[in-house]
Amino acid sequence: MNYPDWQKTVPDNITQDSLWKLEVYRLGLFVSDIAWQDALVLNKTSLTRDLADQLYRAVCSISANIAEGYSRSTGKDRARFLEYSLGSAREARDWCFKSRHTLKEEVINHRINLLTQIIKILSVLTPHQRQKGIREDHAIYETSPQPSDSILASEISQP
Repeated sequence: MNYPDWQKTVPDNITQDSLWKLEVYRLGLFVSDIAWQDALVLNKTSLTRDLADQLYRAVCSISANIAEGYSRSTGKDRARFLEYSLGSAREARDWCFKSRHTLKEEVINHRINLLTQIIKILSVLTPHQRQKGIREDHAIYETSPQPSDSILASEISQP
């Protein structure tokens, strides 16, 4: 399945979330979806069964950590989860390369290229998020006394 066709199959509840605007999230979700078939192939042989598990866990962790980090309120906290996602993408690429003896060459090349694209995006996005926050800057709010406040104050001060 190719990326544009796959996007059409994603439920509205996911695509209508603001998280969907992040290309790296969409790519991470896509690679986890297509890696399902890779894991099934690798799982058929006892020698590559553990590899299937490691690969699938790593690719699934990419979009999961992006989703969790996106929901954090500070840039530093978001950056931490993006780093987890970056680590998972690199790990997945490593496991993908190790599966080259079982999976087809064109599949391996596609997955490695896709994971490298995710790694590049996360490598730029992570430091950028460290500098950023979504909380409003603290502001000092001053109010002037209301007439009822001064009446109340004079009533309290009288014996």
